[in-house]
Amino acid sequence: MDKKSRNILIIFGVALLGIIITELVRPKPINWNSSYTSTDKIPFGSYILYEELKDWNDNKKVQLVSKNPYEFLKDSSYATNSAYLLINSEIDLDKQSYTQLIQFVREGNDVFLAGTYFGNIIKDSLKIETEMSYKLTEEEITPAFFSSSSYRDSIPKYKKGIYKTIFRSFDTTKTKALGYYKNEEEKISQVNFIKVKEGEGHIYFNTLPEAFSNYYMLKNQGTYTANVLSYINDRTTLYWDDYLKDGRRVVNSPMRFVLNQPALQWAYYICLLSLLVFVIFRGKREQRIIPVIKPLENTSIEFTKTISNLYFQHKDYGNIINKKITYFLEKVRRQYYINTNELNAKFIDTLAIKSGHSLEETKKLIEFIVILKGRTMHNEKDLIELNKKIEAFTL
Repeated sequence: MDKKSRNILIIFGVALLGIIITELVRPKPINWNSSYTSTDKIPFGSYILYEELKDWNDNKKVQLVSKNPYEFLKDSSYATNSAYLLINSEIDLDKQSYTQLIQFVREGNDVFLAGTYFGNIIKDSLKIETEMSYKLTEEEITPAFFSSSSYRDSIPKYKKGIYKTIFRSFDTTKTKALGYYKNEEEKISQVNFIKVKEGEGHIYFNTLPEAFSNYYMLKNQGTYTANVLSYINDRTTLYWDDYLKDGRRVVNSPMRFVLNQPALQWAYYICLLSLLVFVIFRGKREQRIIPVIKPLENTSIEFTKTISNLYFQHKDYGNIINKKITYFLEKVRRQYYINTNELNAKFIDTLAIKSGHSLEETKKLIEFIVILKGRTMHNEKDLIELNKKIEAFTL
C-alpha cells in the first residue's frame, strides 16, 4: 500500500471514530410520546405511579395485568373487593372486554379509567361522551373536586402536553360528577371526573390521564393523582392494566404466534440449536472437495501419429521403412552400446547376446533390414513385416 492510500485510510478511520464517539456521548433527545406503561421512564410513562402504588399500603396488593381485560377476567379467579385500573391517552374497549368489566363491577368491584376518549361501546352503553380540544392547552388548567373532603393539599395546575377534555354528556340518573376544571363562568360544563354506579360496584372516569404520568407525578408530587385514587383506596387488590397502552411493545414478526406459545417457542429454539451444532460438527468432519485435474496430454505421441498418418496417406513406404530402421538402430546403440555402422556376423552375435534373443531370431531381423536397405522400391507388405519383426524383437 502506497503512502497516499495509507493516509486516506487513516483520515477515514479517524473521522469514523469521531462520529461514533459523538453519537455515544451525545445526550438522547427526550421522548414526549405517550406510553403509560409500568416500565417506561419517559415523561408520559407511568413507572413512578406504578412503583408508588406498590408502596402505597402494605395491606394492598398490586398485580400487573399484561393481557386483554377479557382474557384476564374470563380465565382468572380475581380477588373480591378489588379495583381494575386502566390509564391511557385513549381507552377503546372491545365488546367482550366491556362485558367482562361490567360483570366485574356488578360483583362489587371498581373499575378506574383515565383517558381522553373511551370508545363507542361505552358511549352507547353508559351514555357517556367526551369532548376534546384538538390543540395543545395554551393556558394552565386547574382540576378541582365538588367534594371539599377530597382536598388534601392545594391542587396543582396542568399545561404541557395537555389536550383539554371534558364530559359533554352523561346519564345523570346513575352518574355522579366528582371533579371539574375550574371556570368562574360555568363549572358544570367543565366536568372531567365522574362515578357511575353499576350493580354493587362503581366505574370511575377521568379525562386527565397526563396527571398519572411520570412528568406530572414528579412536577406536582402526585397531589391530584392521590386525591383521585383515594376514591378506590378501600380496595385491597389493584389490577394494573399494562395491555391497553400506547407504549405496549408489540412483536410484529411473523414468528409472533410461535414465540407466544411456550411449546412452540422451545421447539423453535431447540431446532435452531440443533442446526447450529450440526453445522459446527459437519463442517469439521466434511473434507473439502478435491478438484479434478486433467493430466497433461502427451503431445509428442499425438504429433508422431499425425506425421505417420501423413506418410501413410502418401504411401511413401520407403521413407517410413528407412525411419523405422534408423530408429531401431539408434535404440540398439543407446541401449546395448553396440556400433551399428556394419551389420555383419559379429554385430549379429553381439546383439543376440546383449538383447537375450536367439541367434537365429536376431539374424533373421538384421538380414531383413539389410535387404530392405538395399532396395530402392518398397511396398506396404515390406513395411508391415518390418514392423512386426521389430516389435517382436523389442518386446
